[in-house]
Amino acid sequence: MTTKPTARLDPRRLEPLPSPPKLDMEQITNFFQPGDMTTLSMHLDALRPGSTNLVSGNGYLCRTRDDFPRCPYPDVMVAFGVDKESNDITKGYVIDEVGKPPDLVMEIASHRTGQRDYIDKREIYANLGVPEYWRFDHTGGDYHDAPLAGDLLVDGQYQPIELTIEPDGVIWGYSEALGLSLCWVEGRLRFWDREQGKYLPDPPEDRARADREASRADHEAQARAEETARANREAQARAEETARANAEAARADREAQARADADARVRELEERLRRRDNP
Repeated sequence: MTTKPTARLDPRRLEPLPSPPKLDMEQITNFFQPGDMTTLSMHLDALRPGSTNLVSGNGYLCRTRDDFPRCPYPDVMVAFGVDKESNDITKGYVIDEVGKPPDLVMEIASHRTGQRDYIDKREIYANLGVPEYWRFDHTGGDYHDAPLAGDLLVDGQYQPIELTIEPDGVIWGYSEALGLSLCWVEGRLRFWDREQGKYLPDPPEDRARADREASRADHEAQARAEETARANREAQARAEETARANAEAARADREAQARADADARVRELEERLRRRDNP
């Protein structure tokens, strides 16, 4: 379920919003690793070719500029059919200027923001008209009220999205906005693509896989280099052996020629002596 944009103001005529407080390390560690939002953005762009989609984090979300600085700053905002350039200029999301609320917001748990995420912000985001509100807690529920939770806006009120707990401990719920299942997997947030029957690429796993592949390639290259060096040594040894054999053959030829020359001289001397004794 997505909201439809209405007429919006030209952000180039507006001042950018101030930057919100920096994320704490727990949030960075548990979602904002390099490539996390890029992976989600690339997937959504591929599903909606030609559309302008926004996947952003840590910017203020206001209905109007007059709401600042009382407005929240979600860890993740996803909006379809909006102007990315406008968001970059505004450095936040002002609903009256964009023309629609974001289609989904998400909060990543930390000890500093945990309780407010699942108590106060549910009402705030519902009043802003955000269709889906998700919460992720890597601790398994120490900071939020649950490891994973989602709400769907129905008649202006949030209704909990049904979650499933698998035997292996994976917790998941389906996001209509994203067309993906959001999953709590051993303290990591993963996105499950039903169409493909697999998770979206996970940057830490990809980096580890790339490191393993690079290490394997290095080992194989080293093995090939060692094999080449061994073959070169063997070829050099064969060449030296051939050279020695050729030298030995040449020496034997010279000795045989020397013996032949000596035998010829002996025969010549014998012939001279014979002719002398028998005139």
